[in-house]
Amino acid sequence: MRFTAMNRAQRAKLALTGAALGVGLLTAGCGYITPQQTNHQYSASDGIRADLGPLQLRNILIVSSGENEPGRVIGAVYNSSSKDVTLTLNGAEGSQTKVPVKANAYTLLNESTDEAILSTSGGVPGSLVDIKVSEDGTNVNNTVKVPVVDATLPEYKEYLPAGSTPSPSTSVSPSSTASSAATGTGH
Repeated sequence: MRFTAMNRAQRAKLALTGAALGVGLLTAGCGYITPQQTNHQYSASDGIRADLGPLQLRNILIVSSGENEPGRVIGAVYNSSSKDVTLTLNGAEGSQTKVPVKANAYTLLNESTDEAILSTSGGVPGSLVDIKVSEDGTNVNNTVKVPVVDATLPEYKEYLPAGSTPSPSTSVSPSSTASSAATGTGH
């Protein structure tokens, strides 16, 4: 009899252990299979991030009022090499700007002393444009997609290149939509 009683006790312990393990796996399973955002690096900004050898581009974007208008490149360029470099940014239709960056230092393109202006932005605000990035001493030669923004957001208004005017907002008023729908001319 004693052998049977121990068998029941062992089975009960085994069942409780299995149940506890099952509950633990169920509650931990969600975290195990769900990707954790803290494991992924991303730019918490409007601009892009790119690592090009010893050069790191951070929060790079173009502020422009239109596709054929001048565009100012803003953001930061970090140089981790032991020599001064000149970063060249080539945009649409042969537009180009050069950015000097000291050795083991950074250049903030948001400052008025280091303005980087492209003669044409190459894209409408809200689009991504190809910018060829090259550097004179570290064999960096890559193309990155950079967002174009306008002065719709007030924080970018001060960065519009001189002579540019903010593009007027093109919104459809409710009254024009209603009248065109009523007359059948909306399509």
